[in-house]
Amino acid sequence: MKNDKAKKSKLFDIKYLFFDFVRLTAAPGLLWFRPKKIYENEAAKKKIKGKAILIANHVGVVDPLYLMLVIWYRRHRFICKSELMESGAGKFWLSLFRCIPIDKDNASFSTVRRIVDALKDGELVSMFPEGQVHTQSDKPSAFKSGMILMSVQSGAPIIPVYVKPRKHFYNRITAVIGEPFSVTDMYGERPKFSEIDEAAKLLHEKEMKLMELSNKR
Repeated sequence: MKNDKAKKSKLFDIKYLFFDFVRLTAAPGLLWFRPKKIYENEAAKKKIKGKAILIANHVGVVDPLYLMLVIWYRRHRFICKSELMESGAGKFWLSLFRCIPIDKDNASFSTVRRIVDALKDGELVSMFPEGQVHTQSDKPSAFKSGMILMSVQSGAPIIPVYVKPRKHFYNRITAVIGEPFSVTDMYGERPKFSEIDEAAKLLHEKEMKLMELSNKR
C-alpha cells in the first residue's frame, strides 16, 4: 500500500503542476513533429524508469522541447545556464518548469548536490553536456565531465540521445536513443580523475555513433 501511495503522489506531484499542464496542452505537437525514434540496440528500447541522466547534442534553443517530445512519458528537470535566470521573467518561467540553474564555468557544490538529490529522488535530469549551443557543424563538440560526477554520486545511469538537426520547420524530429551507460559499473564508485575524463570521451564517441545512425535512416 505504501508503494502504491508513493507512486500516486509522484503521478500527481503538485510541484510539476505547470509542467504537466503545458505538456498536456502541447500534445498536438506530437502530431506536428511526429518524433521518429531510432534505437541503438534492444537495451535502448527499454522505457526510462527511475533516476537517470539524459544527455543530448545542443544545436538550438528549442532542444529541450524536442527532448520532451521524444521522451514524452517522463517529466524532465533541465539543467540551464544560471544567466538565463538572472532576469525576472527568465527566473519566473524556468522556475515553473523546475529547471536547475548552474554556472557552467564554475559550478558550486550546492548546485551539484541539488542535482544529485533530484536524481536520488528518482527524477530524470536532462542536460546538454556541450555546455552551449553548437551550430558550426552537426557534430557535437567535446562533453564536459560534470555529468560523470553526478552519475557517480547518485548511481544514476547516463542515457545518450542524438537529435538530428531539422533543415525545415515541417521536418519530423528524428532522435537516436542509446543504451544506458553506467559509470560505476565500468569504473567503480570512486573513479580516478583520468577515468572521469575517459568516461566523458566515451560518451562523446557514443554520441558520434548515434549521429551516424541517424544519417543512415
